[in-house]
Amino acid sequence: MPSGRPPEKGETAMNILCIGDVVGSIGCQFLRQRLPSLKKLKSVDLVIANGENSADGNGLTPASAGYLFHSGVDVITTGNHAFRRRESYALYEEHPYVLRPANFPEGTTPGRGSCLVDLGRLQVQVINLMGTVYLESLDCPFRTADRILAEPDRPKITVVDFHAEATGEKRSMGFYLDGRVSSLFGTHTHVQTADETILPRGTGYLTDAGMTGPIDSVLGVKKELTIEKMKNKLPIRFDLAGGPCKMDCVLFSVDPKTGLTQGVERLEII
Repeated sequence: MPSGRPPEKGETAMNILCIGDVVGSIGCQFLRQRLPSLKKLKSVDLVIANGENSADGNGLTPASAGYLFHSGVDVITTGNHAFRRRESYALYEEHPYVLRPANFPEGTTPGRGSCLVDLGRLQVQVINLMGTVYLESLDCPFRTADRILAEPDRPKITVVDFHAEATGEKRSMGFYLDGRVSSLFGTHTHVQTADETILPRGTGYLTDAGMTGPIDSVLGVKKELTIEKMKNKLPIRFDLAGGPCKMDCVLFSVDPKTGLTQGVERLEII
């Protein structure tokens, strides 16, 4: 099985950067500091970032979404905190590149679970799905993926953000979609995994892209607060940590002719 590797010089590829959960205003600010130079260094064509925690106190707001877009993000995906902030509901309806998981109930849930990004020479479909193991009981993400991938006139390049808790569910989805999508990256756990690879049929894969936010923290939260919560079992308000940050991400280099991944590079930007 081919392993994850950076693309070789001279290879023609579309470089798609996928950024792990952006945590609060501190994560948004760090992304703005680091993303422009990374895009230039890696010749990035498209940036996808999970923004469901980009507002302080969880959720996505029009302000945090606007900040990410102005910082160089092209598509914002979300997950179980997608609808934590009511002021974002209209945003999902109005902005074509703000996604919620596609397996939320259709007709009653604002927004959409996939979008088409026109880059001129190529088009890219981005799909947002959410797992159901240890999370909300949504529609089956596997059947939802089948439904979307059966739609006519789809572009050759498709990237999936699978926002899920269980690593087994994420890896199962990776193999299920292998050869049917260009790349799949997981989000939600805020911990970057070290299993970047190209699956047997050519789909680029990483179980979890990680987190963009404070390093000296527990998933972005002040460590003393999470310790107190777990030790004393009493309700406590979580506040975001401060200090030095990192941006966890993965770069997929996709062959525009086949729509399959030819290189995977896991990145931690500090």
